[in-house]
Amino acid sequence: MITINNISKHFGKLKALDQLNLQFNSGECIALIGPNGSGKTTLIKSILGMVVPDEGSILFNKISISKNWKYRSQIGYMPQIGRYPDNMTIGQVINMMKDIRKSEKNVLDEELVEKFALHDIMNKRMRTLSGGTRQKVSASLAFLFNADVLILDEPTAGLDPVSSEILKEKIVKEKTKGKLIIITSHVLSELDDLITQIVYMQDGKLKFQKEINLLKKETGEEKLSKAIAKIMLQNQL
Repeated sequence: MITINNISKHFGKLKALDQLNLQFNSGECIALIGPNGSGKTTLIKSILGMVVPDEGSILFNKISISKNWKYRSQIGYMPQIGRYPDNMTIGQVINMMKDIRKSEKNVLDEELVEKFALHDIMNKRMRTLSGGTRQKVSASLAFLFNADVLILDEPTAGLDPVSSEILKEKIVKEKTKGKLIIITSHVLSELDDLITQIVYMQDGKLKFQKEINLLKKETGEEKLSKAIAKIMLQNQL
């Protein structure tokens, strides 16, 4: 579904992405992880068309995304920090996005709006919301348009345990529908029950891309954090 062909990106002297090659397929839930400065955010922004690589290409369903903005309608994106007009209410923000995105499928997915009880606070202005409630709005918007690809950046950050479980159940549900889901997170324990693949980046380079079951088998570890720590230690030796 998404093919990354040998992309590189410089910001001045900083090489954010370095000859990166990746393949993301439908029905996968992929954890994109790595230390700060590893290039994860630059990669996501490149997929979204917010950053243009200096070299290489990105294909969406075998078609280059260069000068082709329509593919974005097939992506639901949840940023790490959602920024919305302070004076708008939750309801106004959601309606604005509905007007902007006008789903061709004509089937909106309001399950998270309902489960997060956002209907009860639609008149609250964005500037009055807690960080957790903003996350609920961002998650609801990401899933609202029934997109084929979901990119979720630190999705459970700031959510209370109940809301976090609601979101994780939704992620699993959408994966079973054959959607591609890409998640970045620093809390590896949140990913154990969700993901099918791990992509580990460091210094703009791909260190490994592995099926989670294979990773656990190779390392003999059931916990994702321990499995990654072991394989990274092995690679250093």
